[in-house]
Amino acid sequence: MKAASTRLAALALSRDKADTMLLLVSALLVLAPHAAHLPLWVSLLCGATLLWRALITLRGRRMPPATVLLPIAAGAMIGVQFSYDTLIGKDAGVAMLVLLVAFKMLEMHARRDLYIVIFLCFFLVLTNFFYAQGIGTAVMMVASILLLLTTQLSFGFTGALPPLRARLGMAARMLVFAAPLAVLLFVVFPRIQGPLWGMPGGSGSGKSGLSDQMAPGQMSNLALSDEPAFRARFFGRAPEKAQLYWRGPVLDAFDGLTWRRGQGRVSGRNLHLAVGEPAHDYEVTLEPSQSRWVFTLEMAGELPEVPGHQVRLSSQFELTADAPLDARLRYRASSHTDYALQRGEQLEGVERWLLLPYGFNPRALAEGRELRRLADPAARVEAVLQRFREQPFSYTLEPPLLGRNTIDEFLYGARAGFCEHYSGAFVFLMRAAGVPARVVTGYQGGDINPIDGFMTVRQSDAHAWAEVWLAGRGWLRVDPTAAVAPERVQRGLGASVPRPAPFGIDALRGMNPFGGEGNAWLARLRDAVNAGNNGWNQWVLNYTPERQRGVVQSLQQKLLGWPFVVMLSVAGAMLLLLRFLRRRRETDPVDALYLALCKRLGQAGMARSLDESPSAYAARLSAGADGAALKLAPQARAAALDFLRRYSAWRYAPPRHDAGQHRHLTATLKSLLSQVR
Repeated sequence: MKAASTRLAALALSRDKADTMLLLVSALLVLAPHAAHLPLWVSLLCGATLLWRALITLRGRRMPPATVLLPIAAGAMIGVQFSYDTLIGKDAGVAMLVLLVAFKMLEMHARRDLYIVIFLCFFLVLTNFFYAQGIGTAVMMVASILLLLTTQLSFGFTGALPPLRARLGMAARMLVFAAPLAVLLFVVFPRIQGPLWGMPGGSGSGKSGLSDQMAPGQMSNLALSDEPAFRARFFGRAPEKAQLYWRGPVLDAFDGLTWRRGQGRVSGRNLHLAVGEPAHDYEVTLEPSQSRWVFTLEMAGELPEVPGHQVRLSSQFELTADAPLDARLRYRASSHTDYALQRGEQLEGVERWLLLPYGFNPRALAEGRELRRLADPAARVEAVLQRFREQPFSYTLEPPLLGRNTIDEFLYGARAGFCEHYSGAFVFLMRAAGVPARVVTGYQGGDINPIDGFMTVRQSDAHAWAEVWLAGRGWLRVDPTAAVAPERVQRGLGASVPRPAPFGIDALRGMNPFGGEGNAWLARLRDAVNAGNNGWNQWVLNYTPERQRGVVQSLQQKLLGWPFVVMLSVAGAMLLLLRFLRRRRETDPVDALYLALCKRLGQAGMARSLDESPSAYAARLSAGADGAALKLAPQARAAALDFLRRYSAWRYAPPRHDAGQHRHLTATLKSLLSQVR
């Protein structure tokens, strides 16, 4: 007896250990994604705490006392205050919640503590979406919920514990049953503009790669980022790659080192934009950022309508929103690649486009003044471009460092640079030559995904070019980078400069996810992943209140129409019929015969009570209570009693009958039932 109790205790302890380890794995799956944004010390402390709890469980040691846990918790709170300068807010709150889950693992003394940890983990699943909302995050969180439900089911069993596979199946069925309700709530539950966690002063969900200034090396650093800036879907044929210039900030002020947006931006109401045909209609899905730039293909024929924002047009033909674009937005636009901007014989405020800083780049300034000998301003433009083509200039992602006179050192020394070097030097020479000029930044190019047809413009497509004003022709786009590396404009960045090899291993250069030739299967896999992410962004993350209103109105129109009512009625009738047929199939033939016998005896005045067993029913029938049984012939009465005896023996005997016995009993009962008249 004592040995048996010892074995039972060992089995219970083994189950406790297994359940606790399952809880630790579930918590680790929930906490792991937070390591990407939490301070390193928080992630290390949580990992050490979970490891400590695992060792306590496996070795059967006691939990640490409160005198040990309280100083650790207090020190962690002080660390959060030191790291975030506050204990209030999204980031600090998530950090404290993560630490709370880890510390709670060392303070579980009752079943209630186990459920507290599980429910805290459920809440932490939501906080992962504060920082990433991609399809990969969603899949990982579904896996976390599945494991948490499995853990919760494991703690709920009081008897024999099913295998882990069976518990996982039960949790999966719970998720499947809950999915339709979740989808319904997602589609019809009222949505608000912007995320619930978009508190004032909080960090945005993304950052734009472009700013309102440009210095040497800025664009080349941005070219290493493969993050999408926006996606475009053309309604018709897309323009050629050499025409894909997505206009952004215009820089007109130069201090000798950095190009910036000058002061005195005015409304662009009188830009005198003349466009040709045809127009390109497209839809842009802009990724979240903290900037206000609204990107369109040069040149937009009209202002796009951005949901929740008012778009403004500056005198430099810059499109900006009235507030930072901190959420993914989708808007339509129409652009003309054949256009003329401010075409005329005079340019208002021409002096601002000729300003140069005093005391910088004397050699370039002198060369620009030499160009004034050419009477035609267009010839001056062509002379500088011809110099870029003929002299040994190179296009590189790793330009050398430049000193105070950046233009001189680039033109007459290094002769190696990225797009910001060529556009800045070109505009400087043009202004020195008396030609109004300015720097335009934005994106150039884009790759169309053959799977979904969307064009992805990445941060690596960031580009800088120039605009010069010529009398009678207006502002003309001039891309000096194309004079040095024409493949940059015609085929993209990956075809013009070698990209860094993954992990510095040249053998892996073909597998670089940034682009380039690479392997065909890897390119197809990349396109499939990008198409999946884009579909997730379009249909889930970009489900705005405006789109919801359209979906709800469409559903209302369909629900109120008679075809839907007819289809719903037919579906309901079919469901009831299937349920009826299923219930008939599930009824045991022996039980059906017993119910038929009770019905016949009831017609003879011997109705069975609802709480009456077959044996009691047979005893009352045999005694002839109230004389009702006398209405039966002796042979019918004997057959009914034999029927009830056989049925009672079948129904309440141990379940050891086989199919042959079942068929024999059914035939016998049918024969007896036929004798009861």
